[in-house]
Amino acid sequence: MNIQTALVQGTELLEKSGIHAPRLTSEVLLCHAMRCERAYLYAHGTDELTQIAWIHYGRYLNERLKGKPTQYITKKQEFYGREFRVTPDVLIPRPETEHLVEAAVAAIRARDHIRILDVGTGSGAIAVSVALETGRTVCASDISCAAVAVAGQNRDTYGASVALFVTDLASAVDTRSIDLLISNPPYVPGGDAANMQQEVRDWEPHLALFAGDSGLEIYDRLIRQAEGVVRPGGEIMMELGYQSLTGVREILTAKWREINVVHDLAGWPRVVTAIRG
Repeated sequence: MNIQTALVQGTELLEKSGIHAPRLTSEVLLCHAMRCERAYLYAHGTDELTQIAWIHYGRYLNERLKGKPTQYITKKQEFYGREFRVTPDVLIPRPETEHLVEAAVAAIRARDHIRILDVGTGSGAIAVSVALETGRTVCASDISCAAVAVAGQNRDTYGASVALFVTDLASAVDTRSIDLLISNPPYVPGGDAANMQQEVRDWEPHLALFAGDSGLEIYDRLIRQAEGVVRPGGEIMMELGYQSLTGVREILTAKWREINVVHDLAGWPRVVTAIRG
């Protein structure tokens, strides 16, 4: 079995099962099995696969056919130009979340001294990216010990100045100690589970996905806690879920001012920012 034949067969299997981007997926899985870059596959298409590579490739294909996301098979996902370790204990970072990082980086660079908190850090992709882009220290929390362990691995990989701790949202943070609170909180309404992609619903951690019946439960709790931990004049930045802007804006209106929205490339509201009154 040579590399080109293995790719053709893998692509056919994935395509018949309705897997998105079957050719790309087969290439990524074969690279992972061979521990090589994709360019190697094209330059060595007639090379024979080793027995070990063939065994691993077959196992990875089988896992993908069962619905396991490619990122959980390879244990990595690219985000903000860097490769992050991901496991089923953390949400897979999405490109849309890069808008939150961009907004945070811009706000941090405009200030000399700032204490930053990333709530619900998961893989640590946001915290590590912000720390590396700005050269500042970022505090990052998560309710999941397993998620914090993954974030710690990503922090150590890049030598980022990120202080990790386990707590429920910002409940363990000192009063009026934060200048900028950033978060990509859970925002999927529980009733939407049936309509989600199966690989998301069945594989990604529900703790990081779902937020009550309305999808606003975590936003509400987080904003209430932020009112205590963010200093007057400090800022909150949160990623927005589908159709969550109206509800989030209503929660913010009571004690926050200068509420602004950042839209993504498709025109959807993606990030909301507000100043503590």
